[in-house]
Amino acid sequence: MTKNEAPEDLGAPVAYLVLKDGTPVYDESGARAGEVEHVLDDEQSDVFHGLIVKTPGGHRFAPADKISGLFEHGVILTVPGADLPEPSEDPAAHNADEGLQHTLKRAWNWLIQPR
Repeated sequence: MTKNEAPEDLGAPVAYLVLKDGTPVYDESGARAGEVEHVLDDEQSDVFHGLIVKTPGGHRFAPADKISGLFEHGVILTVPGADLPEPSEDPAAHNADEGLQHTLKRAWNWLIQPR
């Protein structure tokens, strides 16, 4: 198998809730786009926003509507990896990033409060 060929068996389909960081990401032609860096979701509302994908050109955002399959050993995109936007260009990714910053700030404030 070459660097640009998807494995023949990507395993069973999985839910976004169990998709592991580091899972390879491929486009439909079998070219490797990168690997899963982070799943963007709202578990309380059961909403899957998409994935942050670590690519050779930097981090990219793969919105849920650009993902055709989530499997144990790979993710399949409907577009080439080069066509994915940077995370800061997508409103859902930007909102998730702001939410993470807010959560980290709250955790930091709790840690440094006098006891």
